[in-house]
Amino acid sequence: MSASAAPAITVVTDKAKISLANAKDRPFPLEWTRNIGIAAHIDAGKTTTTERILFYSGAVHKMGEVHEGSTVTDWMEQERERGITITAAAISCAWNASWGPWKGIKQRINIIDTPGHVDFTAEVERSLRVLDGAVAVFCAVAGVQPQSETVWRQANKYKVPRIAFINKMDRTGADFLRAVSEMRDKLKANAHPLFLPIGKEENFSGLIDLVQMVAYIFDETKDPLGLDPVTTPIPVEMQAQAKEHHDKLIEAVCDYDDVIAEKYLNGETISVDELMLGVRKATISLQFTGVVPGSAFKRKGVQRLLDCVVNYLPNPLDVPPMQGQDSDGKTVEAVVSDKAKLAGLAFKLWTDPFVGKIVFYRVYTGCVVRGMSMYNPRTRRSERVSRLVLMRAMDREEIELAYSGDICALVGVKDVITGDTLCDEDYDIRLEPPSFPEPVISMSIEPNSKSDQEKMGMALQRLVAEDPTLRVKTDPDTGQTILAGMGELHLDIIRDRMKREFKVEATAGKPQIAYRETILKSAEGVGKFIRQSGGKGQYGHVVVKIEPNLKGKGVEVINAIVGGVIPKEFIKPATEGILEGCNNGVVAGFPVVDVIIRIIDGSFHEVDSSELAFKMAGIFGFKEAMRQAHPILLEPIMGVELTTPEEYAGDLMGDINRRRGAIQGMENKTGATIIMAHVPLEMLFGYVMDIRSLSKGRASASITPSHFDQVPNSILTKIVETSSKAPART
Repeated sequence: MSASAAPAITVVTDKAKISLANAKDRPFPLEWTRNIGIAAHIDAGKTTTTERILFYSGAVHKMGEVHEGSTVTDWMEQERERGITITAAAISCAWNASWGPWKGIKQRINIIDTPGHVDFTAEVERSLRVLDGAVAVFCAVAGVQPQSETVWRQANKYKVPRIAFINKMDRTGADFLRAVSEMRDKLKANAHPLFLPIGKEENFSGLIDLVQMVAYIFDETKDPLGLDPVTTPIPVEMQAQAKEHHDKLIEAVCDYDDVIAEKYLNGETISVDELMLGVRKATISLQFTGVVPGSAFKRKGVQRLLDCVVNYLPNPLDVPPMQGQDSDGKTVEAVVSDKAKLAGLAFKLWTDPFVGKIVFYRVYTGCVVRGMSMYNPRTRRSERVSRLVLMRAMDREEIELAYSGDICALVGVKDVITGDTLCDEDYDIRLEPPSFPEPVISMSIEPNSKSDQEKMGMALQRLVAEDPTLRVKTDPDTGQTILAGMGELHLDIIRDRMKREFKVEATAGKPQIAYRETILKSAEGVGKFIRQSGGKGQYGHVVVKIEPNLKGKGVEVINAIVGGVIPKEFIKPATEGILEGCNNGVVAGFPVVDVIIRIIDGSFHEVDSSELAFKMAGIFGFKEAMRQAHPILLEPIMGVELTTPEEYAGDLMGDINRRRGAIQGMENKTGATIIMAHVPLEMLFGYVMDIRSLSKGRASASITPSHFDQVPNSILTKIVETSSKAPART
């Protein structure tokens, strides 16, 4: 959305002027509601930041710590043991801004703390789909890391306005302005400081507010919890730097606010409220990102971050209405209003051991009442909401009513999957669901006993319903159950959950790579299926042409028949046969991607032709065409970013070369060497443990999916032989 297309921004503080979209008994008006997510690279400090937000807002009375396993939002056993976030947790709090138009008015903030590890990217994807704004957390030392870029792209895809929090300003090597510069270079973000840090590393002691032009000083001795930072004039030695960045902020905001632009050009004074409103407009336009420094662990800057959430991130009325389609495929908008018909999105499922299936639900328009029936356009059936709850991570608060803009959880609805629209029966709308990446790794899993077999089926059914990136299938040749997911850690967590939550003992096979097949040139193939057995026979005949498609476009089947040489009723089964053939390519039996297949000719028999015959002819025609089109095998390539002390860089680069990797670049940052490389996924099993050995535990790696590339001929034979014996075809 361009700046010119940004929604009109109004700041409503007077209850008498609250918009008509609000119900009379609503506790928090829509104008005073914020739905935000905390998202970033692994270990940037998302969960710690969330814990501090909950403490300062009064939602909890003791700050949890990740290293102690006492955080509110990391409630799973696996999360507390490993110190990572695995599943997105929703929680609500309220905040009184310390300044601005909303000063003294409690704002409702619904927060979703998302995982940072790439294996759980689906949690970030579906959370961003239903949020109005986001806080992107960056490490002041590491700057923009690979998963930071992934999260940023996801936020761009769903048009989510965001502010940035540069965390860990107390760490050795922290550099706020360098991190802002990296946001501009790597993320192409129009990033501008809203605050400047006073000091850095162990001397980080306060913030300068570039909108109000005041300073906040933290005294760890007198105020160890950081509850009451002292507001003071800007230190003399920083006044020139503050003035410079204040002016740059005004210049940046001029593009989004005509009043400020006119005053700036005329040399007039711009008031604090005018500049604040200008920053808010710019942020909601998606073309501007304000940046706040701080240290969540040291309890510095989080309250100012909360002020920015309230003052600059949108409420549900500020963002464009959620779009969907009616039954005729026409675009329909769900305009936010408590008084409209109900429509919302089921964005996450969770199985609770006590209450059963819990469906996380974003209400876009209308209200949900406990006991009401909700219509699911996908199943064309109604579901009754037996209970309605607000989630507090793992704790629940029973409520009678949820309003538009709320994020709540439904209990009692049965036939619902992630991405379903739930609405009033007379509201013809299907909202746009989140999209999820394809799995890149698979493994076989076998129960240890017959009783485990029965429990495993139920466990996998529930886990697949919860996690859209987890796939389960049965290999037709061996009968083995195949799990496919986003990485080793993902599948490891699934196995762990099966054991802990469902008491299933199972043995896992060696992980298998999700290879793909495609072609390099065009070719034609003839498919004939003819059977004669005395009575009525079978006759199907198609000619197909296959050609390469653009990378990432998938498989397209086009009916190019002219003159009725194949009747319309046989085109559909022929197409189904071609698509079925694409599930198993001709190189090693892996799925085919990025091809265009045209049905260009064929023939039929008045008596013997049937749908089955044309389906089989479609399969045969596709296989023959693909064999002639120079088929190749593709393997998933991962982007690897290594951070290591300089003395180990040579050994680690040599290790990458041994793994068929390609070095993409190097840079030095605060005494460490950053190595960027592309490495085949097949060569990365156990990689993190290996680099720890090579660097005496001092190097770390971040691994993210990059692209698919052709398998070298030197190892193709080995892969084909192995895959012919292996059960996995994902």
